[in-house]
Amino acid sequence: MPNEKLMKNSNAALELESVEADPLEPRPLDLSKAVRGKYYDRMQEGTNIILLAPDLMDTFPDSESVNEALRSLKAIATRTARHA
Repeated sequence: MPNEKLMKNSNAALELESVEADPLEPRPLDLSKAVRGKYYDRMQEGTNIILLAPDLMDTFPDSESVNEALRSLKAIATRTARHA
């Protein structure tokens, strides 16, 4: 492709290489081993499923640790809001 060679030499290509990836930008998902309906029953019970960032896996190894931290944060926020 002729444009590919131009792109490699352009300033825009140099700028793109130096920019770090945005951690909030959606990443492509490999759904090749996905199971349809795997979490259907959970969703019907009202459970929300979230994706935890890899750097938080050590701090929050399971859903209970995440829930405990969020409950503590909610209590702090509620107390702070009452005193404000």
